[in-house]
Amino acid sequence: MSDVSIQAQQISRKRVRRYATLGVVVIALIAAMALDTKVVKMGSAEDAQEQGFSPESYGQKTFPSIQQDVASRAVDAKTLADALQTNQQEAVQKYGVGAPLPVFAVKFSGVVQAGQMGIFPLKIDGLPADMQVRLQTGPAITGTDLRDANGKIQFGDFTNQIEYQNAGSAINRAMKSAVLDKLDRDALPGKTVQVVGVFRLLNAKNWMVTPVSMEVK
Repeated sequence: MSDVSIQAQQISRKRVRRYATLGVVVIALIAAMALDTKVVKMGSAEDAQEQGFSPESYGQKTFPSIQQDVASRAVDAKTLADALQTNQQEAVQKYGVGAPLPVFAVKFSGVVQAGQMGIFPLKIDGLPADMQVRLQTGPAITGTDLRDANGKIQFGDFTNQIEYQNAGSAINRAMKSAVLDKLDRDALPGKTVQVVGVFRLLNAKNWMVTPVSMEVK
């Protein structure tokens, strides 16, 4: 065998060993990646975390605790109206949450009057004649009163203003799904409703209540 043939065989063997070593390294890397890979089921909570903030998941998770908190603190409408009329500052300190426009938890029983676009005035015994209480029932639920009702949800909990606003809207949708979706709005006028809800103090004699629970009698 010539020297050229011997050298060619040696080069060929070196290449084979080099490729074999490279193959082992590649296989090891693939195995390591497989061990470090987490399988996340689409639609799961972990999937939402992987994709970022999910308003719908947040709303569904958060509304029940808001509902429970509001129910535990709700003040009778007449008691609250009298307190606001007597000394608004003291009433805010005693019953309100947040500033400068506090949110109040309230409960009442009243007769539904004719309304428009899902917003119904209510006749509530014991309230002053010049006072108006309205109930929003959807389809669209506006405002961030539910988000701000317990004072525990803060802007700093979110990445930006968009997430903070989306959280409020998602809580509204979760409430609507849990409380209002089966409501026959056309049949409400003339009915008596028992409501627990919240309102933001814009005008002490004009409340727009967002319910957390509602019973039609």
